[in-house]
Amino acid sequence: MIPAPKVPYEFIDHIIVSEEDIKKRVDYLGEIITEDYKDSEKLLLLGLLRGSVMFMTDLMRKIKRPMTLDFMSVSSYAGSSSSGFVRIDSDHKTNIAGWDVILVDDIVDTGHTINTVRKLLNDRHPRSIKICALLDKPDRHKVEFDIDYLGFSIPDYFVVGYGLDIDEKGRNLPYIASVNLERYKKIYGG
Repeated sequence: MIPAPKVPYEFIDHIIVSEEDIKKRVDYLGEIITEDYKDSEKLLLLGLLRGSVMFMTDLMRKIKRPMTLDFMSVSSYAGSSSSGFVRIDSDHKTNIAGWDVILVDDIVDTGHTINTVRKLLNDRHPRSIKICALLDKPDRHKVEFDIDYLGFSIPDYFVVGYGLDIDEKGRNLPYIASVNLERYKKIYGG
């Protein structure tokens, strides 16, 4: 692990995934997706807001083929804990029937969110649906599923950066960093 700078967030512990490693992995995922969907006539990247925005933006620039973008807003976190309940706050606009859909998420924790959304999308008759996640915490999984395109598998840390947040803090960091939750609670309460 790389010691993290204390600025701009004093609750950061360590850098888990560097900015350079993220760029390399996103390049690789873009190449693989480009190859896997070279014959697809209807490819849709469907991002789960808000955490996936940075990852999805960088990923789409590395996919060298026509595609469409759409988003869903879902929530299952309150502060630093997953509630286990998945709420669809805003649904996608594209009729996905007959489309090849890649569901793009920032992090897979328990798997409840990605599994719930995938089931919902399957009922809408896409041609195919695959999951692309920047991060996975396999030790936290509560349900069975496959991640087709994975950035990094990480230990069970609460992390921020590259779109991920804790109470909307830390999204703007260019790397993935662990949060010292005790320090966070001292600073912000809770």
